[in-house]
Amino acid sequence: MQVNDVMTPHTVTLTPDQTLKEAAEAMRRIDTGFVPVGQDDRLVGTITDRDIVIGGIAQGKSTDSAVSEVMSRDVLYVFEDQEVAEVARNMGEQQVRRMPVVDRDKRLVGIVSLGDLSTDGDPSAAGVALEQISE
Repeated sequence: MQVNDVMTPHTVTLTPDQTLKEAAEAMRRIDTGFVPVGQDDRLVGTITDRDIVIGGIAQGKSTDSAVSEVMSRDVLYVFEDQEVAEVARNMGEQQVRRMPVVDRDKRLVGIVSLGDLSTDGDPSAAGVALEQISE
């Protein structure tokens, strides 16, 4: 089974110049704590609710600060045609619960989470990944 069989299709992307407030509002609206950041049709980072709180608010940044000030620039991603077991293993090794999914032109097409892998994919592989992430 491939990642594109279990991923959540991409719907929302933030830009680096949007504000932390806009990022938080987007997360609330779509009920997630993780949003990819894109610029010029390319994935340039990701931002989480934790980034906003720990890297932003706790560091004295205002809600009007730019997403680029707290986003993660080390973009980890998987390809939509990779096998679910391989992706679960990769997520475990990298200790991440969600990853952007890109096509072979590296354009964002979705997000895959451990929940997607365990519910629709390979529960045993997702379990191994969760065990590694929790270490």
